[in-house]
Amino acid sequence: MTSVKVKGKWYPIGVAVDAVSGLVVCVKGLEGEDAHSLKEWLQPVVEGVGAERLVTEDADAFKQVADDLGVSHPICKSHVQRNTEQLVEELQSLAKEDREGSLRAIGVAAAQAVADLERLKELVQQRQAEQGKELETMLERYLKASPPREGEKASVAYRIRLLLLDRWNLWGRLTRYRKWKGRKGEQIDGTNNAAERAIGWWMKERYRSMRGYKQKESAVNVSRLLAWCGNHLNQGGASLGLLLT
Repeated sequence: MTSVKVKGKWYPIGVAVDAVSGLVVCVKGLEGEDAHSLKEWLQPVVEGVGAERLVTEDADAFKQVADDLGVSHPICKSHVQRNTEQLVEELQSLAKEDREGSLRAIGVAAAQAVADLERLKELVQQRQAEQGKELETMLERYLKASPPREGEKASVAYRIRLLLLDRWNLWGRLTRYRKWKGRKGEQIDGTNNAAERAIGWWMKERYRSMRGYKQKESAVNVSRLLAWCGNHLNQGGASLGLLLT
């Protein structure tokens, strides 16, 4: 999914791509980025192509849609890894000092918290299904961390608890791509890079030379045309080169 400006306002456009071939399947303007809007877009696509997997970024709305549609839902490992590394770096610097004493209050040494965060980063990089148990054991150390009261900021211990809980809940989706093979042995790499490439090459590249669109229909139609051309180029349609230069 991406957004372009129409009359100065951001307009979301859904982009569905075959994760194996990289071909764009659907480009549609969306009413919003909530689960209802995403389902209205994705349900006919999933049913039309008989999709078994829905690979997306790590957004709760996509998780709800995938569950509602009854499809397996691997999430993009790249998104989760980048977010995890950023949060680990921030929390490690706070955990080292434990100024507020929230780690001591639950019986976790600062050095242990730093080590747990470092291990979390390694687990997300490795993404082996059986490592979920190790992640669960780490999480148990922080379950006593209390949520903030109204008007208070979350403590370091509680933030670590939330991060570990989120990654533990994600683990099945984060490692699911390893178990899938297509009828001809096809595999997916655990990212939504195919969609990102389609957006970058066939939509954003054109959009960069513009100040925005005047009509929503124009934004969708231009994106569809460029995606159609991109599909033909991916399939060896060299004769379309002049159209895109």
